[in-house]
Amino acid sequence: MGTAAAPVRFCRCACFCSENLYVARYALHVRFRNEQQLRQDYGPILRSRGCVSAKDFQQLLGELEQEVERRQRLGQESAARKALIASSYHPVRPDIYSLLQDEALAPEFLAAAEYSTSPGADLKGLLQRLETVSEEKRIYRLPVFTAPFCQALLQELEHFEQSDLPKGRPNTMNNYGVLLYELGLDEPLVTPLRERFLQPLMALLYPDCGGGWLDSHRAFVVKYAPGQDRELGCHYDNAELTLNVSLGKAFTGGALYFGDLFQVPSALAHPLEVEHVVGQGILHRGGQLHGARPLGTGERWNLVVWLRASAVRNRLCPMCCRKPQLVDDEGFGDGFTREEPATVDLCALT
Repeated sequence: MGTAAAPVRFCRCACFCSENLYVARYALHVRFRNEQQLRQDYGPILRSRGCVSAKDFQQLLGELEQEVERRQRLGQESAARKALIASSYHPVRPDIYSLLQDEALAPEFLAAAEYSTSPGADLKGLLQRLETVSEEKRIYRLPVFTAPFCQALLQELEHFEQSDLPKGRPNTMNNYGVLLYELGLDEPLVTPLRERFLQPLMALLYPDCGGGWLDSHRAFVVKYAPGQDRELGCHYDNAELTLNVSLGKAFTGGALYFGDLFQVPSALAHPLEVEHVVGQGILHRGGQLHGARPLGTGERWNLVVWLRASAVRNRLCPMCCRKPQLVDDEGFGDGFTREEPATVDLCALT
């Protein structure tokens, strides 16, 4: 009698607690190990950005030490929040916790995904079914969700926001929003979205980035509003590929801007601005430098899905650009695994 395969255990890279710590006040990502290293590596640029006095530096040092401690506790605390939410939260829209149905998806998205799985599908044919925002930067756009589904999801997110249950930060730069893993929407919504629809699309659009080998994700909703986050500094994602869907509401400003891949010198010399369209998703490579311009008026909510391929990141961590030093983590972790997927031809990814 055959035995079921053991579930894949996902990991994070140890660099998560020392690399790419974002200091919003100085619009700077830093590596942090100790005070001496921080002064040596970043002293001049910090002074040029306003960190001048000893008090300024000690305040920064304290903030970085707190952020390292927060990251060290993150996996366990997120799992605890998820369990508490599952036992205590009462959704206002229980229908969105059902398995993702085609009716929630835009006809154009369904058509593009169906084409991508058809015999003989190729990149040229797929590009006829979506908008090419930038051929050079390989940025694309297409409708993803219907308007009623966007409204239902927003209603649920606002209901949860108003509850007194604990909420984790969406990522290390945004302060306001929701982790879909904690809210219980990973399994019914994001996993089928990735497996059934996004993977065949990404396999044609980005075969060199692991688009055909996506095996995990991190999904979150970010919120921009007056008195909260209003803009987002330049960064690249901890993902091979990214989907960014505008959910609403009514707002002005907040456009995305894109540079080149983060490894390219002067990558932000000629940024490309892309306006949000409610219900539509932007597809781009995770390593593409990007950010968000300041919000003008209203509220902006976006669903962001970081798509990960362990076959790619197991060889090189995108955040420290070294062979990952693996640490066991909760859920999908940061998408690393201790074993290579058995069916992946690594030569196809080079």
